[in-house]
Parts: sequence; C-alpha cells; structure tokens
Amino acid sequence: MHIFIKKLLYILFMLLLISLISFLAIHSAPNSFFGAGELNPNMTKEAISKLKAVYGLDKSLTLQYVDWIKNIATLNFGISFVSGQDVSEEILKRLPVTLFMNIVALVSVFAVSLYLGVKAALSYEKKTDYFIRQVSLVSFSMPSFYLALLFIIFFSIKLAWFPIAGLHSVEEKTGLSNILDMAWHLTLPIGVMIFVGIGSMIVYVRSLTLEILKSDYYYFALSRGLSKNELLYRYIMPNLFPPIVTLLGLSLPGLIGGSVILESIFGIEGMGQLFFMSALSRDYPIIMGTLMITSFLTLLGNMIADLILLRLNPYMKRG
Repeated sequence: MHIFIKKLLYILFMLLLISLISFLAIHSAPNSFFGAGELNPNMTKEAISKLKAVYGLDKSLTLQYVDWIKNIATLNFGISFVSGQDVSEEILKRLPVTLFMNIVALVSVFAVSLYLGVKAALSYEKKTDYFIRQVSLVSFSMPSFYLALLFIIFFSIKLAWFPIAGLHSVEEKTGLSNILDMAWHLTLPIGVMIFVGIGSMIVYVRSLTLEILKSDYYYFALSRGLSKNELLYRYIMPNLFPPIVTLLGLSLPGLIGGSVILESIFGIEGMGQLFFMSALSRDYPIIMGTLMITSFLTLLGNMIADLILLRLNPYMKRG
C-alpha cells in the first residue's frame, strides 16, 4: 500500500510538471486561434476582446494557468474554441477507440515478440534465427506512416480486403455486426502498430534469452535431463518477464504517440486525430486536455508495469 501511494503521488507531481511545461510551450507558440480573426476586416477589436474575455485569454498567463489547474481538478477541461463543445465530452467520445487500439497493439507486441525472440535464440545461427532477425530489422527501420501507406495501397486498393479509412461502413449496423465492422476497419492500423512495435522488442528478447542460455543455472538444469518445455517454462520465461515488462512500460509513450499519425492517415476518430486537428487550429483547451489525458494514461501504464514487476520479482528493492 505504501508503494501504491508513493506511485500515485509521483503521478500527481509529474502531471503538474507536464501541465506547466505544456501550458507554457503552447502559449509561446507563434500565431493563435484568434489570429485569423485579427486579420479579418469584418472583425472589430472589441469583438475579438470579448471573445478572449469569454475564454479567459484576456488574463495574464499565471492567472490563466491557475484557473485551468482549478478546473481540471474537477475534470473540467473547458470549452473547445472550434466546436464550442465541452472538451471532456469531446475526449470521452474518442478515448475508447484509441485505448482499444493501443491495448490490443501492446498485448500483441508482447506475445509476438516473446514468441519470435525466444524462437530465434533457441535456433541460434540457423535459418529461423536469420529470418526472424531480418523481420525485426525491417520492423525497426520502417516508419509507421510509410508502412501505413503501403498497407493501404496493397490491402485496400489492390486487393480490396480492407477499407481505406474510417471507423464504420456507410451502411448503418448494430450489435455484433457493428463490432465486427469496427474490427474490420481497425485491422490495418492495429497491424501497422504491431509490426512497427515488434522490431526492437524481438532483438531485446533474443539477446536476453541468449544470456539465459549461457548462464550457470541453465546448464545445471540442462544437466538434470529436463525436457525442452520444462527448461522453457521454469527457467527461461520467468527470467524474461521482468525486463520485458519494464521495456513495455517504457514503450507506452511511443505507442500512444504513434496513434496520432495513424489515426490521421486512416481517418479514425480517436484522440490522436483530435489532437492533430486541434494543433492545426490552435484549439488550446482540446490540446491541453488531450495532453493531460494521454500523460495520465502513460504514467498509469508505467505504474502498473512497476507493480507487476514487483509482483514478479518481490526481492527487488522497493524504493
């Protein structure tokens, strides 16, 4: 319980620090949402001043930040400049699909990388090892946006197996048909996330497994005449899980950040696309709300990874 409280306090401190840096960075950027209005001859200075007063932009940066912190303490992220809708509602509409994509991608990356990495190590310097290393090299060097375009050209345009973009088909569907339709639309973007994510993880798992195969305790277990399955599940896997869980926790920001590009390319109405469109229009409330939610989810994921790590290895220092 003591560790859990410490982790929560750490998350609160980091969120406060992230909010301060993000707030200053966004307001230091050139141009603003009202820049176009200031150039519009039909917009008077008085009208622009009234709009700024409505959104609290007529105050000093310090007061704006203090008011914003007070509001987010009650989960009030303000009103969108563009749509005029509540920011919390805008985010909640798009959060589930982004969470689903990232969770499925994370679990799949873990399972695929673990299988291929161990298989490559057990087939050291054989054809299987060489093939898996080449796959990991291609994955590691392939930009997600480029792979997404290749997937669209090959699977959507040439083969016509999957839709080019969107989250739903034109025909309205309900129930199980709607779920299957969404899964059909999300297959390509999630596939891109998985393929791009497994490259470095396979190399890491392979390297760790080779170290285990050279260890004294593994040679001792081998000398006892244990079967391959017993060696795998009693000696290799338990020693692989802690470092892999740590690496997965560290890779969370990359997965969530990558969804910004993929959601924009595939036209998926998730948090990534919302953040991208808001950045283009300088919609400060949406940008700050999305940054805070994303930061919280990333920190929460890291905390869960740390707690799982403590569970897997109770002898590690708890500090």
